Amino acid sequence: MGNGTSIGKVRGLGIAQEGAHHWLVQRFTAIGNLLLGLYLVFAFIFLPDLSYTTVVGWISGPVQATAVALFVFSTFWHARLGLQVLIEDYVHSAGNKFAAMTALNLFTFAGGAFGLFAIARLALGVAA
Repeated sequence: MGNGTSIGKVRGLGIAQEGAHHWLVQRFTAIGNLLLGLYLVFAFIFLPDLSYTTVVGWISGPVQATAVALFVFSTFWHARLGLQVLIEDYVHSAGNKFAAMTALNLFTFAGGAFGLFAIARLALGVAA
């Protein structure tokens, strides 16, 4: 019959003993992205205008900066999880899979770090 023992099937654990963890984390980040994205859309709608000074003034608040930082972090994490599955499913040679996963990790971490750095600059008033 394959795919582990009967108790493993009941607990939802597959051969890799990870079960639905990856799937759940991707769904949680999707929910977080949806909620934070809606918050940001409504917050931008209620701003008097979308000029640079207005948005920087808005994002310099601690709640707003935290929300935007969480949105950036969650979005890059969600993208990484989804692209990881894509690479695992469609890249078959071990060397190419390793290179693709390495590039994916580097680009998502670098993009997230850049986004968080930009938010920190705006929130702390260092923007020029």
